[in-house]
Amino acid sequence: MRFLTDFADQAVIMPLVLAVAVALALQGWRRGAFVWLAVVSATFTVMLALKLAFLACTPLFSPMDIQSPSGHVAAATVVAGGLAAMLTRQPVSIVPVAALAAAVIGLSRFWLGMHSLPEVAVGAAVGLVGAASLLRLAGRPPPLRVFPLALTIVAVAALFHGLHLPAEAAIRHTASHAATFIPACRPDPGFTAERSRMMARDRPAADRPSFQD
Repeated sequence: MRFLTDFADQAVIMPLVLAVAVALALQGWRRGAFVWLAVVSATFTVMLALKLAFLACTPLFSPMDIQSPSGHVAAATVVAGGLAAMLTRQPVSIVPVAALAAAVIGLSRFWLGMHSLPEVAVGAAVGLVGAASLLRLAGRPPPLRVFPLALTIVAVAALFHGLHLPAEAAIRHTASHAATFIPACRPDPGFTAERSRMMARDRPAADRPSFQD
């Protein structure tokens, strides 16, 4: 499962997104390359905002079992769905491919104890919206040389697979500071440090920034 989930780590996704943008531009589809970068960046930005909101207000959202929506799932969904649409030139390919990517990566995150099912669902929803909007904004792609593009994707994924970016630790640190400025997000007196440690033990992956996202 960890082998699968590592394909959606930011250390793999970010170089992959940049490589695809360059490949699209070199094939003459500059609008597609620009929209690709813009939509994927917007998806990441939305996920960052959601993570900060849910983490900062953990006492408020803990009954929903949502602490940190899955960035891995969102990234896999928007990238897989967007690539499918561009490579097949068929908008109908977005939903099944994006849903498959969300299911595979989401299952791996849940199986490894990194995220709850609601956190996986939030990431999948954000990624699916991003994938669906990509082709609408970019327009119908011109005939693309599929083999060089596919070869680029495989090469970048293989090269960076296994690397991890410790983004989650920085996000949690920022969220903890933000919570002090939001009265509704401040923990109640019963939400003590001891309770926080108990929650961390229940979800051991929460303290593993190299994999959690």
